[in-house]
Amino acid sequence: MTLLTQSSTWQALSAHRKNLPHMRELFATDAARFKNMSLSACGLFLDYSKNRATAETLELLFTLANDRKLEAKIKAMFAGEMINTTEKRAVLHTALRSNASQSIIAEGQDIVPEVQQTLDKMQEFVETITSGQWKGYTGKAITDIVSIGIGGSFLGPKVVSQALRPYWNQGLNCHFVANVDGTSISEKLKLLDPETTLFIMSSKSFGTQETLTNTLTAKAWFLAKGGLQSDVAKHFVAVTSNVTKATEFGIDTDNIFPMWDWVGGRYSLWSAIGLPIALLIGMDNFRALLNGAHQMDEHFANAPLAENMPIIMGLLSLWYGNFFNAQSHVVLTYDHYLRGLPAYFQQLDMESNGKSVTLDGTDVDYSTGPVIWGGEGTNGQHAYHQLIHQGTALIPADFIMPLQSHNPIGVHHDQLASNCFGQTQALMQGRTFEEALAELVNSSLTDEEKQLIAKHKVMPGNKPSNTLLMNKLTPETLGALIALYEHRTFVQGAIWDINSFDQWGVELGKNLGNDVLARISAEQDSSALDASSNGLINLYRQGAI
Repeated sequence: MTLLTQSSTWQALSAHRKNLPHMRELFATDAARFKNMSLSACGLFLDYSKNRATAETLELLFTLANDRKLEAKIKAMFAGEMINTTEKRAVLHTALRSNASQSIIAEGQDIVPEVQQTLDKMQEFVETITSGQWKGYTGKAITDIVSIGIGGSFLGPKVVSQALRPYWNQGLNCHFVANVDGTSISEKLKLLDPETTLFIMSSKSFGTQETLTNTLTAKAWFLAKGGLQSDVAKHFVAVTSNVTKATEFGIDTDNIFPMWDWVGGRYSLWSAIGLPIALLIGMDNFRALLNGAHQMDEHFANAPLAENMPIIMGLLSLWYGNFFNAQSHVVLTYDHYLRGLPAYFQQLDMESNGKSVTLDGTDVDYSTGPVIWGGEGTNGQHAYHQLIHQGTALIPADFIMPLQSHNPIGVHHDQLASNCFGQTQALMQGRTFEEALAELVNSSLTDEEKQLIAKHKVMPGNKPSNTLLMNKLTPETLGALIALYEHRTFVQGAIWDINSFDQWGVELGKNLGNDVLARISAEQDSSALDASSNGLINLYRQGAI
């Protein structure tokens, strides 16, 4: 057993879990439960009263956080200490949204001035595009942006841009390409005019396989449509650390934006990786996005445990994963613009905390992260909510909704809100056999049929959920919401004593993929692999089954 599971607090939580009343009883016996188990921070309101938890539960979880020196680990991250130990890097995505007056030291250097310089460079670039000052090779203004990346370099900008659609500049559209499947970029290129299209290539090395392949395809398309190599600089820019490769490609050095080792891909939308966002919503709104995240950073760094939104959410998720064997966690967004958030949080959490050894290499003997999934309400209510309500697995849920809609039409938002709140109520209270039977009392069914149907209508309830509200979806509230989940993820990794900032599983897949590619192209002997891989490669070479 690890020191974590051997600890007295862990053992106390395990024992405490067995004696919790049903949530129905908790609400019935505590009129102040909602007031005592909700809080506001940074434009967000969290109701966590519909959790299988009492004041004693929370105290034990806060004790566990103190045992694991959570507050010291938070300070270490914000101070720029090398907490990504396997890659010997600081973790300073928070510096990307810091105030210009702050001083944050990484490797002996204050990085805030460079961050601010990059933001100023982004602002100048954005203004030249949105004003029409930037011209393509035939003298026409840019109308379409194509953002080419993979992982966080793709998903963050896409999801945030989608969420902030009401703030888009008129006259600009953006297309996101990540998948190396040729169909993805081919379908995008069919929609575009090379004379008015700008490509943003985002790759730290300028050599990421999927990103480079898609960028080379875009360049070939551009040249085939009439552009010249000398025109590439008018239609391609890059976010990269490899200035040499970018300039060899044909990109002007003035249009190369930096990436830093102390920012992981899934935390990078706040950097120049967010250039597509800035182009679409303008730099004032992009800075508001950063400010919302900065406010959450300040809250996370300074609020006491019992009033700290990311800490409470992180500890509650750990509570279900480690003490109730919850294998997954669902994120349900009751706003069409936020429909991409579950996929973003999925990458954020699962790539960060999908680990099996502690920082010192000890094998863990506890779950280190659930499967994150979800979708937008009310669609899911007619599909997978059935599993959440009546399935045998415990699936904690987060419901996210703005109180005000950007598109207030008739009773739409009232119905949306009623569904959101009704679902959390149904998950909490469920329906007993007696209640189900009472609903059938006036039906034409026989007594035997009523008994049978009532059993099928029983829902155990006691299913936990959080409800997150905001007045309206704005750049600032979205920034705070994403930073909230970043820090929630960090909290769990800190308790589990794992590195939430490397991703060696991802790296292995990349390396093996490159090896297989060489064998597919016959540069290497395919027979050196396992029988399954050899067989699949041979079938692929044949082009038929």
